[in-house]
Order: sequence, then C-alpha cells, then structure tokens
Amino acid sequence: MEITFQLTYYPLMKTNRIFIAIIALLLASTSIKAEIKETIVEYQSGDVVCEGLHVVDTAKTGKLPAVLIIHQWTGLSDNEKMRARMLAALGYNVFVADVYGKGIRPQPPAAGQEAGKYKSNRKLYRERMLSALEVLDKDPQTNPSQVAAIGYCFGGTGVIELARSGALLKGVVSFHGGLDSPTPADGKSIKGKVLALHGADDPFVPAKDIAAFEQEMKEAKVDYKLVSYPGAVHAFTQKAAGNDNSKGAAYNEAADKASWEEMKAFFARIFKAEG
Repeated sequence: MEITFQLTYYPLMKTNRIFIAIIALLLASTSIKAEIKETIVEYQSGDVVCEGLHVVDTAKTGKLPAVLIIHQWTGLSDNEKMRARMLAALGYNVFVADVYGKGIRPQPPAAGQEAGKYKSNRKLYRERMLSALEVLDKDPQTNPSQVAAIGYCFGGTGVIELARSGALLKGVVSFHGGLDSPTPADGKSIKGKVLALHGADDPFVPAKDIAAFEQEMKEAKVDYKLVSYPGAVHAFTQKAAGNDNSKGAAYNEAADKASWEEMKAFFARIFKAEG
C-alpha cells in the first residue's frame, strides 16, 4: 500500500501575515484596556463640605487594597493627583482627602496659617481625616482589611496623627512630615505599621522631634521604620519646591525615587495575602 502526503507551501510573507493576524485577534479578544478614572467626590465632615478625589484603574475588578492620601499645606493639589494616579496604576483603590474643605486651597503665606489651624487642633485634624477615610472604606472596590494612608509635609504629619486616632489601617507612610509627639500616650492606639521618610537635612524637623517620635513608637511597641535621606531637606518629593536647599525646602530626585520605592516595598509587606 502506498501512502502519499501532500504539503501545502505558503510563501514566507503570507505566512507571517497570517501569524500576525492570529496574534492580533487573540490579543483583541483577551485584553482589557486599562484606564485611570478620576472622580471628584463631595462628602461631609461635621458641618463642612469637603471635595476629595477618587482614583482607580478601571481594568481592576473586585476588592482592592486601598490608599488614602493626605495633602500638603496648600490643600489638594496637582501633586496629590499625580501620586494618586501612580498608586492607581500599581493596582490600588485611591482616595485623596480634602482636610480644609471645598474651595479652600491657600497659597503661601496663607497656607501656613491654614495648616496651623489643624496642627494646633489635633482633634479637628483627626476628624477631617477620619471623614475621608470613611469615604474610602465605604467605596465598593475597597478591601476594608487592606487600607493604608500616605501623606506629604502637612499630610505626613497627618497620617501619623490619623494612626494615633486608632484608625483601622494596615500602615501609614509619612513623606517629609512633622515628627513631633504632642500626646505620646496616643502611640498606644496605633494599630498598623508606621514608615517615616525623612530628609536628613530638613531644618523644619528638629532633632528633639525625631527623638520624641522614636521614643513614642518604641514605648508603644509600634512596628515602625524611620528612613533619613542624606542631602535632602523638607519637601524633597515636591518638584515645585525648586532645587535650592538653602531655602529649607527643595526637590531631591534621588530621595524622591528612593522614598517611593521604600513605600512600594512597605505596601508589599503590609498588603501581603492574609493567611
């Protein structure tokens, strides 16, 4: 018995076109377009109307680890919006708080006066942040057991204060925030981990405040880490701060990038799968 085989030959270019077409169809049928969606959210804190920002990657489904952002002294700005997009791209459900209230976005020197209202009234400061945290907690895409907070400058002070309130947070990250310890006993109320990212040459955070912060964390047995970046001053993540260290506040690219990576590693630890 004779068996014959018939081979069909396709020219190379035609074969390549067929292969590319098949791959394109497969990609089109399986890929989901990622889109960072931003939504302005009005919410109430006491008798004050606040205006925060919700940011999430629409390609992400189900419950997500979530991050609350507390703004710097000029209120919710483009910098916090940028950081929210960066976090959303990493897979987090993000809400940017509005501590001051809708429409209150002061510039220096008025920003210092506005921030001072909350630094001198920690109870009010906590209330405003807790109201924002409640918005994030209630969002349908938030995994309520996987929530953290980060803050910059004024907000860096804020997230530590939020932790002291006893808020249910896996952790907080302070970027060049104040490290004073006005009520050391409140450290015992901290439920999550604390990461403080500090400019080693920051003239606005005196050594006594750093010492008080560390003493509070140790006495309260808080799992904390303080990272100091040599050559960095206040506002080292803020490009708008310029690059003149002699002013006490300046952008530092190396510290900015290193601190962001430190935060990412911190989140990888605190948001690890619960067993």
